[in-house]
Amino acid sequence: MRIYNLLAVFILSLTLLACGNGKDLSKSFKLTLNKAENSLKNGDQVSISLKSKGEIPIDSVIYKLDGAVLGTKTDLSALEIAFDVTKLGAKNLSAQVYAEGKQATLNSKLTFLASETPTLYTYEIVNTYPHDKSSYTQGLEFHDNILYESVGEYGESGLLKTELETGKILERKDLEKKYFAEGLTVINNQLVQLTWRENVGFVYDLNSFEKTDTFNYGKSKEGWGLCNDGQVIYKSDGTEKIWLLDPQTFAEQEYIQVVDSKKLRSKYNELEWVDGKIYANSYQFDSISIINPTSGAIEGVVDLRPLKKEISSITDADNEVLNGIAYNAATKQLYVTGKHWDKLFEIRLIKK
Repeated sequence: MRIYNLLAVFILSLTLLACGNGKDLSKSFKLTLNKAENSLKNGDQVSISLKSKGEIPIDSVIYKLDGAVLGTKTDLSALEIAFDVTKLGAKNLSAQVYAEGKQATLNSKLTFLASETPTLYTYEIVNTYPHDKSSYTQGLEFHDNILYESVGEYGESGLLKTELETGKILERKDLEKKYFAEGLTVINNQLVQLTWRENVGFVYDLNSFEKTDTFNYGKSKEGWGLCNDGQVIYKSDGTEKIWLLDPQTFAEQEYIQVVDSKKLRSKYNELEWVDGKIYANSYQFDSISIINPTSGAIEGVVDLRPLKKEISSITDADNEVLNGIAYNAATKQLYVTGKHWDKLFEIRLIKK
């Protein structure tokens, strides 16, 4: 009986050596590119190679980018390809290799950056209006000559209707103290408002200010900024991602990643749709990035740091920062303000 047991163990060992597993096979190869993996540009001509660490004949290699097939090879020669990427940002390159009756997948992270450096803008102040300095501005919208504002901080959060010329609060709806209000947008005669870490958004009737619906976030981490193009709602969450939401269900459908010509960018705290672009306020940097909503590329940057010199109400420079972008599409007027700022500005952008 012992002889049979030993024979069984021997046969099993041979079987394991013959079949192996994907993990062992993956250690026999290395996935390489001829360009830096974190600084690729759309249209780059790249050689993708699978290097063998031993004498292992392969049957085939299937190369994929985020699951989409780039090409197939039946040997270890390089795959030559010019990337055609619609959405920029971080992506997964995989090589699915078949050899000796085994299969394994090797992965590498690639980052696609914007091809052009952003255009730089400064500004001029066209008009200055009073702004309630008690408002910790998180979202700002201009609709039918009225400013709507989402103001944050726990215990102080609310939804405001404000008169532009005087800064007078015409109507206010307070949130429960457990909520920290964030971004705001107007779509389909509704006001849509985010909360920060509470994973819930609120929907209000534009005219009555009555809450009509709530919705939960999906994969997005937090609630930061909101804007819309009339068909899609765009939502930032503090990461490099801007999520595209269904305007009826508010479900997250997909996302873009914000990049410039150097790296991924994040911390976009307020969004506004302006002439086909997303204007995004970068938290604590007192600037606005002009973002392509299809690719995620930053096409322009507006330096608004000098505006703080116009504000007398700032007592905490680290937190009472620029945050609030509103656009009147009919007149092409752009308005900005900040957290606890006593002024709101109409500005005109100027190329540097």
